Amino acid sequence: MCNLYRMTKPAAEVAGFFADIAAELRVIPGNVPEQVYPGYPGLVLAQGTVRPMAWGFPLSLTGAKGQKLKPKPVNNARSDKLGSPFWAASFRDRRCLVPVSAFAEAEGPKGGKTRIWFSLPDAPLMAIGGLWRPSAEWGDCFTMVMTKASPAVSFLHDRMPVILRRADWRAWLDGSPQEALALCRPYAGHLAVDHTGEPWAGKR
Repeated sequence: MCNLYRMTKPAAEVAGFFADIAAELRVIPGNVPEQVYPGYPGLVLAQGTVRPMAWGFPLSLTGAKGQKLKPKPVNNARSDKLGSPFWAASFRDRRCLVPVSAFAEAEGPKGGKTRIWFSLPDAPLMAIGGLWRPSAEWGDCFTMVMTKASPAVSFLHDRMPVILRRADWRAWLDGSPQEALALCRPYAGHLAVDHTGEPWAGKR
């Protein structure tokens, strides 16, 4: 699963990247960090607009004594669980594209894990299939959809984000749930892999 990604392009450049969707996309600027963690704001293309949303659907939690706890951001939706009540309405009606420069996974032994970054070698951004919805807790929020990992990622994790080809963007946004589900497959293209010495639990 993906719990950290990098997005280094400004909103106007993201709108240009998605120009195939519409000749002119509306842009709502916002304060978005270059490294995005669950609960942080990230840019999303939804309903013809590039805008910030919180990364993760809020999951209500209750303490041992019945007290309400801070909601947990559920930032990944498994493709084989999209029919569940938590995801079904958003998968049917509110699919989005998440622009990502690179996504990270952890490698190494427990207590000494470092970051490994995956990106497209021939494009400045990738478009990851996502879902979004309004929430009372954080306003509009989004999640990434995960599918089985390709060989480039499977040595670390059995799942990876759904990376969509440019030709499939509109089908993801506007197609039927059945058409969108067919796009939830391991990425068949080449991924650049950057093994770093960065501690996984680095500063946020």
